[in-house]
Amino acid sequence: MLKHLKILTFVLCVAAISFFTKTFLNQNSTYIVKYLISKGILPITEKDYYQIFKSENIPSYNISPSDVLQQGNGIFFLETTDRMEEPSLVLCSIESAARLYPDRPVVFFMKGLDDIVNVDDEKKARERYPTLSFYKNIYIFPLRLDKVFADTPLLAWYEKVDPKRENYWTNVKADACRIALIWKYGGIYMDTDVISIRPIPEDNFLAAEHATSMSNTVFGLSPHHNLMWEFMENFVQNYRGNVWGFQGPTLFTRVVKKHCGVLNFTSVDHLKCANVSYFHPERFYPMQYGSWGKYYEVWKDLPTFNNSYGLHLWNYMNKGRKFMMVGSNTLVEHLYQQYCPSTYESILKNVTSHH
Repeated sequence: MLKHLKILTFVLCVAAISFFTKTFLNQNSTYIVKYLISKGILPITEKDYYQIFKSENIPSYNISPSDVLQQGNGIFFLETTDRMEEPSLVLCSIESAARLYPDRPVVFFMKGLDDIVNVDDEKKARERYPTLSFYKNIYIFPLRLDKVFADTPLLAWYEKVDPKRENYWTNVKADACRIALIWKYGGIYMDTDVISIRPIPEDNFLAAEHATSMSNTVFGLSPHHNLMWEFMENFVQNYRGNVWGFQGPTLFTRVVKKHCGVLNFTSVDHLKCANVSYFHPERFYPMQYGSWGKYYEVWKDLPTFNNSYGLHLWNYMNKGRKFMMVGSNTLVEHLYQQYCPSTYESILKNVTSHH
C-alpha cells in the first residue's frame, strides 16, 4: 500500500510540474519558471528546463550584465573595436583574472558581438574562445555605447561627438566606457594586456603609473562611487580628444591631484585619501614603459614580482611587434605557462599540429 502511495504521489508531482510549466509557457512568463526552479519549487534541473523551452520553441530566460554584476564585485575587460579574433594576450589576461578570482564574475564586453538575448546566446559567445569557455565565471556581452552611457554625464558628450574627427577615438571611447561601467556596476576594471598574478587586497583603489601620475589601466571602486561620477563630469567638461591620454591617465591624475595633491610614495605601501587606496607603481608597473621589451626577453633568473598584483605588458608600446612564442624561454612564455595555462596549451597544440 505504501509503495503504491509513493508511486501515486510521484505521478501527481510530475503531472503538477507539467501543468504549471505548460501554463507558464503559454503565458510566456519564462522568468517565473526560472524563479520557481531557482527556489526549488519546481524540482527540475536547468538542463531539463532548457529542453522544455527548446521543444516549445520558446527562448531561454533573458540574461543581462545586470544579472551577472548585481553583487558589485565584477571584473571588467573591454574590446571597443569590432575585432572578434582576439590576440593571445587578451585571452591570457582574461583567463588569469578568472583563475585568480574564481568567485567573482569576469565580464568581457565586445563591441563586435551580436546581441545576447538569452543564456544560450551567452554560452555560444563564450564558446568562440575555447580557452575561456572552461571557466564558468567568465561572461561575454556585447558593448553598446548608448546603453553604457545612459544615465551618466557621458551620454550628452557621446551624442554630439563626431568619431570621424577624433584622432584617438578607439582609446577615448574605451576611456569613457570603463568609468561608466564601474560607476554603474562597481568592481575592478583591467586592460586586456594585464596579467593577474596575485589577488588585489582592496575594493576601492586607484593605481599610480609613475611617481606623479595615475593610471586608468587597473582600478576598482564600489557602485556609484562619487569619485567615479566626478571622473565622468571632468571627462566631459575638460574634453580634449586630440591629446593622447587626456581622457584617461591624465583625467585620473588631475582629479586625484585636486583631492589629494601630488602623492608621495616612500615605500610600496598604499596611500589613503578620500577613502580610496592609491597603489605604488610597482603593483602593476614593475617594468616601466621604456622597458616593455624585457617581457619578451630570456632571463637568466626570472623576476618574482613579489610586490605586484598584476603585470601591465604595455601593448600600446608593443603594437604587435612581439608575441609570446612557444619554446622561446622568454619571460612572457613563463608568465603564460603559470597564469594562463589554457591559453598556453592552446597555442602549444596549434604549433605542434603545424609541424
